Formats: sequence, structure tokens, C-alpha cells
Amino acid sequence: MRIGVDIGGTKVEAAAMDRGGTIRLRRRVMTPDGYQALVACVRDLVLGIEGELGGRARVGIGMPGTLSPATGLVKNSNSTALNGMKFDRDLEAALGRRLRFANDANCFALSEACDGAGAGLGTVFGVILGTGVGGGVVVGQRVLAGVNAIAGEWGHNPLPWPRDDERPGPRCYCGRFGCIESFLSGPALARDHAQSGGDRLEAAAIAARAEAGDREAEASLARYEERLARALATVVNLLDPDAIVLGGGVGQIQRLYRNVPRLWGPWVFSDTVVTRLLPPKWGDASGVRGAAWLWRPDEAPA
Repeated sequence: MRIGVDIGGTKVEAAAMDRGGTIRLRRRVMTPDGYQALVACVRDLVLGIEGELGGRARVGIGMPGTLSPATGLVKNSNSTALNGMKFDRDLEAALGRRLRFANDANCFALSEACDGAGAGLGTVFGVILGTGVGGGVVVGQRVLAGVNAIAGEWGHNPLPWPRDDERPGPRCYCGRFGCIESFLSGPALARDHAQSGGDRLEAAAIAARAEAGDREAEASLARYEERLARALATVVNLLDPDAIVLGGGVGQIQRLYRNVPRLWGPWVFSDTVVTRLLPPKWGDASGVRGAAWLWRPDEAPA
């Protein structure tokens, strides 16, 4: 049995997955405030699932940010209580075993590459379009973490080919201006819509209004799609992946899969673009599934 844990800004989810990839038990709670409370929350979820199913599991953790190879501490997490903490050692002490950790976007990409929308493809880029914006690279069903543990950190590159009215861009939590995340996250879409004269709505509501013929909502989504096309074109130029899979709340907007590939061609350095833009097979379960996939079915515990 493998247990995957997906730590998000609003929820922490854990799921037990069997050898064949079937989820046997899944539990979700609200993300607690404070670092120590988060460690205790993950511990209790894992031990609770093990108690219900009767057995000790190999555990993978999908987390915002990553563990710095230089310091061993968490860096680049938009759940800022994690930054600067020895999260791996504290959680391993709490659970009394070796664990595996990966960025949450890497876990999403791994899930979709192993047995999801990108199954059987050589290179898959997974994108999280949610409260934040992240990316993960999987080649041959293996996460590409990188020597600095930042491979796929697409959201903190500048929006490419910015127009005059996009400079310098919104301020990002990382301290810079104009990051892709500051244009393409769910809150960014909501802010752009409100600043352009629309009501304060979440991404799903903006999409619903656009579908119903609301002109302001349609204009907001059209701006978003064109920006997403530019941003993903840089991924295609750099990685040339077989597929890009979108996750997160904004990734549930179905028109993106029709419209964005129509728009990214002029920005891609190629006469043809056969990269596929795909919705996730596993939806919001991809995070916990990918964390569980950090352990292979027949692999002995570390």
C-alpha cells in the first residue's frame, strides 16, 4: 500500500493507492494554520488511513515549494509557513519512517504521465492553474527535479512578449512584477475581470457568464487565453513536450482546450505544433495519486 498526501493552501488530502493504481481510501481536511499544526495534520491523516485499512504504508508527500538541495529547508512555497522549515525531517520524525517529497505540480504531472491523460507519452508538462501557478516535468514517467530542485517552475518566469498595458505587471508574492503566476492564477483572472469593469467573481463564474453571452466575461477570458497561449508557447519552445496537461480550478474551464492551441502557433518556433493540450484524467485526485506514485508499486521502502 502507498499513501499519497497533497498539501494545498486550503486543504490537505491523503489517499491510499493499491498496486494497480486504485484508490482504496481518501480523506480530506482543511489546511490548518501554523507549521506545527500542519505536521500534526499530515501525521494524523496517514495514521488514520493506516488504522482503517490495517497496515503500514510507503508515503509520498506533494507539497507547495520544494526542499532546497543547499540547505535542506523548504523554499519557494506560497504556503509561506513552510518556507525555511526542515519539513522532511520533522514529518519523518512524526511518522517514524523515510518519506518521499516532491513539489505539488510535479506530483500532478507524474500522476497524469503514469496512468492519466499523458499515459504512454514520452514527455509531459503538468500545469497547475489554481491559487498559484506551477509546473512539473515528467520524462519517461520520471519527475525531472533539476539540480536546483526548480525544474518546471514556469509560474515565476515573466509573462512572455508582454504588451505595453501588461508592463510592469502585477506584483507577485515572490517580490517581482509580471510573473506568469500574477497573470494566470485563479485570483489573477478574477482581479483582471474586476479591474476591467466586471463583477468580483471567481474563475468558474466568469466562465459561466462568458458561456451565457456576457461581453465583459468573454473579454476577460479571451485575454486570459491569449496570455496562457503565449506562456505555454515558451514551454513548447523549451521542452517540446508530447502533451501539456492542465490542472487546478482554472484548468476545469473546457474552452481553454479548444482555444489556446489555436492561439499559441505564432509564438512557437516551429512550422507545426502537434503538442496536445489535455484536461487531466484524474481531476483533483491527481495530486494525491502523484504523491503515491513517488513510490513504484514493487519498490521496497527507503
